[in-house]
Amino acid sequence: MSKRPSWDEYFMGIALKVAERSTCDRAHVGAIIVRDRRILTTGYNGSPSGLPHCDDVGHLIVDGHCVRTLHAEQNAIIQAAYHGVSVRGGTIYVTHQPCLTCAKMIINAGIKRVVYAGEYPDNIARQFLAEAGVSLQRMILPEEKREAVKHHPESKRDNLI
Repeated sequence: MSKRPSWDEYFMGIALKVAERSTCDRAHVGAIIVRDRRILTTGYNGSPSGLPHCDDVGHLIVDGHCVRTLHAEQNAIIQAAYHGVSVRGGTIYVTHQPCLTCAKMIINAGIKRVVYAGEYPDNIARQFLAEAGVSLQRMILPEEKREAVKHHPESKRDNLI
């Protein structure tokens, strides 16, 4: 008999699957927002609707970051707003620790818990989440899933500004 995954394992597995839709190969990031064990929205990093994707035209790099795409957390929160779905009190499962901008959006959206897998070195984001009372919890993935959350900052298709 196989072991049934915990809710956190289940939802992180779905976030990893969502990340496969990413259109920026520097990092495939996926996010899902859940409340009461129900998925409310999903998001992955990609360009705004109707604009070209990194996969098609290359990266737009400013200060070492690709600015062509929205982050997965941003897209999940925007999707909730677009469809009139409240995420207040929810949990966001994201394949990478949120950056500062995403942390501020998470706080203002009323999300109370962040579960992430891959590290992202943003201590200010951690501090803001803590000060706002948002729980930040890292999930250690099994070895076979760790490659999915590696950050690949070098790309042969970078357009530097």
